[in-house]
Amino acid sequence: MISRRLVFSTSLLATAASFFTLGIMQARHGDALAAHDYDAKIDAIRAEVRSELGRGRRIDAVVPAGTSGELRDNTSSASARERIVHEIKKELQSEMGLLPLHLLRDRRTSFVELYSTDNLGKTNYGTAGYLGHGYFVTVKHAVVALKDEDDRQNARQITSVRVMYRGKEIPAKVIDTGDADVEVHTGDWAIIRTRELDLPALRVDTAFAYDFAAPLFRLGNDYSKGIIVSTGYVGQKTANGLVTCLTDGHPGVSGGGVLNQRGDLVGIPIGRMQGDYRFSFILPIRGEMLRKLPAYETPSQDRLDEQ
Repeated sequence: MISRRLVFSTSLLATAASFFTLGIMQARHGDALAAHDYDAKIDAIRAEVRSELGRGRRIDAVVPAGTSGELRDNTSSASARERIVHEIKKELQSEMGLLPLHLLRDRRTSFVELYSTDNLGKTNYGTAGYLGHGYFVTVKHAVVALKDEDDRQNARQITSVRVMYRGKEIPAKVIDTGDADVEVHTGDWAIIRTRELDLPALRVDTAFAYDFAAPLFRLGNDYSKGIIVSTGYVGQKTANGLVTCLTDGHPGVSGGGVLNQRGDLVGIPIGRMQGDYRFSFILPIRGEMLRKLPAYETPSQDRLDEQ
């Protein structure tokens, strides 16, 4: 009886131990499979990362492409910086109402001192701007005797007109004039002509808007002391077609040039407020003034962009 119980107990313990052992083996096998799957996933991720990194290195390797590629990239960078600096300069000049010095100096050579003598032996001085082929634009009252203050036709007559060219007086002939019979009038303009001179012709812009506060540059023969530059800003458009501007209106500047920021001729100074040399009147350039010229040049957008 005891022997049977012992055998039974022993068998039972052996069976339990077997199942326990099988359970442990099964658990370990499951853990091994899970670890294997995990390792496989890790290996796949690593392989993908290596593939992406390798592709990035291959792409990056194409960019330098040897010495020539690097040089081209450096040149491109320098060119880009140069363009940025150029744009910044243009923006600053525009915002501050400036004109490049080289452009002002170049335009200055397009203006000459103008002198006229009347039948009474009196000589007056002014300014004229060169339009090319011997033609100049100026004010009518500098080359034609207008009415006097009491509205009667003056007995005074202009007998000779000259411009100064390289220290010498060159005779000029009146070719065309506006309809002004008094000074500071929309018809107070004239075209005169000399022999063809070696001077740079002005570019003309007849479409300048004269917006309020737009910067202007006036060149004229101040006090017969040579061509001098002065700056100012657009004030108002008057009812009679003139424009006011706060820029020096000294004697002698009449007939000179009013330039915009591109260096184009957009008007001529024709007078000032009585007793105030800082309050000037400008006559905008119109196509009518150029009707007797064989041709005149208007600024193209390509040339404007170059400046």
